[in-house]
Amino acid sequence: MPFYPQITYDDNLKVWSGGEKSNYFAPHLSIGQIIFREMERHPKLIAQISATEKTVLTREEVRFNAMRVASYMRGLGLKQTDIVGLMARNTTHLVAVAYACFFNGVPFHSLNISYEQETIEKLFRITRPRLIFCDGDEYERVLAAAETLQLDSTIISMRHHPFGCLRIQDILTTPIEDNFQPSQLEQGPDQTLAILCSSGTTGVPKAVTITNSQQVLLTFFRLTSNDVQYTHSTLDWISGLITIISAGVFSTTSIIADNVFDPACMCRMIEEYKITFIFQCPSHMAMLANCPEFESSDLSSIRFYIYGGSNCSLEVQSRIRSRLSHDCLHFAYAVTELNSVGCTNLHFDEKPNSVGRPIRGISLKIINAQGEALGPNETGQVCFHNGQNWSGYYGNPEETRIVRDSQKWLHTGDLGYMDGDGFLYIIDRQKDMLKYHNIMYYPSEIETVISQMPNVAEVCVFGVWDAVNGDEAAASVVKRHGSALHAQDVVDYVNESIDANYKKLNAGAIIVDDLKRSANGKTNRHATRAHFLEVTTRRRSENMRYSDRSEQC
Repeated sequence: MPFYPQITYDDNLKVWSGGEKSNYFAPHLSIGQIIFREMERHPKLIAQISATEKTVLTREEVRFNAMRVASYMRGLGLKQTDIVGLMARNTTHLVAVAYACFFNGVPFHSLNISYEQETIEKLFRITRPRLIFCDGDEYERVLAAAETLQLDSTIISMRHHPFGCLRIQDILTTPIEDNFQPSQLEQGPDQTLAILCSSGTTGVPKAVTITNSQQVLLTFFRLTSNDVQYTHSTLDWISGLITIISAGVFSTTSIIADNVFDPACMCRMIEEYKITFIFQCPSHMAMLANCPEFESSDLSSIRFYIYGGSNCSLEVQSRIRSRLSHDCLHFAYAVTELNSVGCTNLHFDEKPNSVGRPIRGISLKIINAQGEALGPNETGQVCFHNGQNWSGYYGNPEETRIVRDSQKWLHTGDLGYMDGDGFLYIIDRQKDMLKYHNIMYYPSEIETVISQMPNVAEVCVFGVWDAVNGDEAAASVVKRHGSALHAQDVVDYVNESIDANYKKLNAGAIIVDDLKRSANGKTNRHATRAHFLEVTTRRRSENMRYSDRSEQC
């Protein structure tokens, strides 16, 4: 069972706290130094198994590979002020690249493989990496971006190598520097460890710096060398970064896969490798719960099933839980800008809709539009404080000042409230607020209702602008595998379940195969809305043509 301290509440400041942070390791050690020492201690343990590439690496092999890559970087003269670019799936040697960066104190900037060319160029324009590791699948796009930006970058392929390119296998032939040791960080624990990307649901993703702090460690879950971890998240997700760090620090075995997420494949991996710890996004949970193999798979090895990143319907949560051997499904409310998990909910039965309580080292408050702190059961913007340095959005001090105030409180943009027991509830994103006849409402209110339909796997609600009414609610719905569900069923269900006219699906609904998502798997409300408008506009046009033909007849 994870260590979960009681929280405190300051009635004067209206601040909830998870208690003092206690460093698991000496506070002056960098993440790279910790991983290096822990891998020395357990050289023969299995560090990583690739379920798709069929490779197995011990911790000694991973450490030597990481030292080879780090020695190659040192040979190029990379400094701690330089950036390494990443755009890669979870392949066998990606761990060596990540650890090499940690060993050298050189941050990597990780981009998602699905980014469009324009986004790749905008992000790499910010960090201008000197060295870029990417899959051969994206090699031409990365090369084009480097040429457009006139980057003096060496590009290395991780898999599916284009002819004539420099391959990761070539780098792994580099001799290890004599008496190799991880570099001392020039700025200590305040130095940037990595640069990830924001979700990008409201525009081009921002480059989010991650601090070289032990706050990123999942110490409260008490992972050991007996644990087998799995996440499909790549290194541009905070969950992917946390997983690869915790594997190195706590000597777990990491199961990886470089395929498109396949719930049936995940079920097979859980059975074959006896996975104990899973970190997953809600969209993959919905796919898993909707998968025929899920009902018959042996999931008894799972000790912790952690999810986060966006909302997950109670129906999906309950179906996942029904197949687990004990109470191990927990929500982790992680904010990339916070550089760690902020809250966890280990009390599903008592607080099924809550994202949990703040963990050790985290303070939380709810503020109104005037910036005033609010008490229990009052809704406002959720703000976090972790007491550590954060370098903000790389190259974007203006946006940094918007999300972090002068007292170093991080303004998440999420609306929520704390109940009387100190549990946080997220209502919606502040920017997702809609108005119908000037009456404010949030899409999540309607999504909660629709997700209760037994044949619904996922739903996204958004506003469609009407000159008279304002934001009319509409929905794109993914139905459960093998079920019969029609758009009118959804509209009728909402009409029967919600009395307020402004919260009904006044702009209608459509059934879709999948929702539109941002690169890190989160539902992209704006893109889903655009697809809805495209579909409904096309249908209206087809209906008009049919009507015209009928009149001519």
